[in-house]
Amino acid sequence: MARENGTLPNANVSLHPDSPQRTYQVVVAATRNMGIGKDGKLPWRLPSDLKFFKDVTMTTSDLARKNAVIMGRKTWESIPLEHRPLPGRLNVVLTRSGSFDIATAENVVICGSMISALELLAASPYCLSIEKVFVIGGGQVLREALNAPGCNAIHVTEIESDVDCDTFIPALDISSFQPWYSSLPSVENNIRYCFTTYVRVRNSTVEPPSLTNGPTSDSNSDVVKFDVKKFSFLPKMIFEKHEEHMYLRLVQDIISNGAYKDDRTGTGTLSKFGCQCFGEEFLKSFCGSSVVPQMLSIGLVDREEGDLGPVYGFQWRHFGARYNGMYADYTGQGFDQLLDVIEKIKNNPDDRRIILSAWNPSDLKLMALPPCHMFAQFYVAKGELSCQMYQRSADMGLGVPFNVASYALLTCMVAHVCDLVPGDFIHVIGDAHVYRTHVRPLQDQLQKLPKPFPILKINPQKKDIDSFVAADFELIGYDPHQKIEMKMAV
Repeated sequence: MARENGTLPNANVSLHPDSPQRTYQVVVAATRNMGIGKDGKLPWRLPSDLKFFKDVTMTTSDLARKNAVIMGRKTWESIPLEHRPLPGRLNVVLTRSGSFDIATAENVVICGSMISALELLAASPYCLSIEKVFVIGGGQVLREALNAPGCNAIHVTEIESDVDCDTFIPALDISSFQPWYSSLPSVENNIRYCFTTYVRVRNSTVEPPSLTNGPTSDSNSDVVKFDVKKFSFLPKMIFEKHEEHMYLRLVQDIISNGAYKDDRTGTGTLSKFGCQCFGEEFLKSFCGSSVVPQMLSIGLVDREEGDLGPVYGFQWRHFGARYNGMYADYTGQGFDQLLDVIEKIKNNPDDRRIILSAWNPSDLKLMALPPCHMFAQFYVAKGELSCQMYQRSADMGLGVPFNVASYALLTCMVAHVCDLVPGDFIHVIGDAHVYRTHVRPLQDQLQKLPKPFPILKINPQKKDIDSFVAADFELIGYDPHQKIEMKMAV
């Protein structure tokens, strides 16, 4: 057993102030109000959480190295005797008691403070044998470690059910951390939970100016720029679960295995049928182009550019009304599906008919292009609003990123005015295709690693869906890759 010499009266004072310290990641299960325990124990039984904890803290990329787990003395004592020390990891136990001792000779180190533990792990031999460092509890240790500068990631099992706790930790500092990955919710032993990882994106606790109403400019020095490669410190199982990978894998699958098909544009596509992807906060920016050639090809020669006919917005707000051009006043005409959706969510949230449809067969001949994303159903459960959208035709290069961002934003807006929390966006695709002219640009995109998701903030004063303006929305920490040019097929 290795032991640090000397326990300091002030446990947060470094023995060697100039000594390097290891950075670390926190692994914790917590309720919405950051409760982590009751009477010194976990107030839930979640075998999947224990497996997640084991997988995250044990897995290394170098089989010759192992990880370290830092814990307080009470956490150590709460581990059943047959399971301690935690196998396959260096157990670092923090205690200020000079009389505390551990009767084991392997995989255990005793330190007097978090700082001295991080200094010890940064020095030889541990700097060579330890790959990653994880802080796992208990309350006092986590309160010190959670938002500290040395913390570069937080893996949280978010307990969504109401559980009585008497031990709490601080809320995450969202000015310093942004989400990297979040699993779909699961239920185990009547406890609803999900796994979420947050990564540190800035060292300052002062929130920088946010990006609003436009893409990042290289000349804007106030916007944080992310070095994507630095996030490779994450466990591989977490790094590769970034939601953008689902989109990228589908694009790669279509390019590699899609069936060649002719299409209305004459461009030709590689296609797959019956695809499903998920995206909760998947936000990108890109440019569209005029659909005038399409309008002319179907005989809409009397329309001016920009008049696409009774497409999405018209069907959502005036379904069944007679279309008389883009400048006509349609007030009070047709059926307002969007207001109907909001009314049902507020007053009858268990309704299975909370549906928004853009597909109106009688109006298709008046549209420059029939709706591609055509049908959305909303679902309310446990205070969350989720949305599933069906898209008959999906341009994976230009259309799908915008479609995901649009419906994720719509779900957030509707949840906001209904006093609900945004849940999941589920995207179901009929014909998912890559245009031949997009293959090379998309191959370039496949080489770009995902970045942390930005955080969306909506003006809390706005509760009417018709009252929103662009200034009511903020994207914090939005740092896109450089634009990749793709031509829209018309």
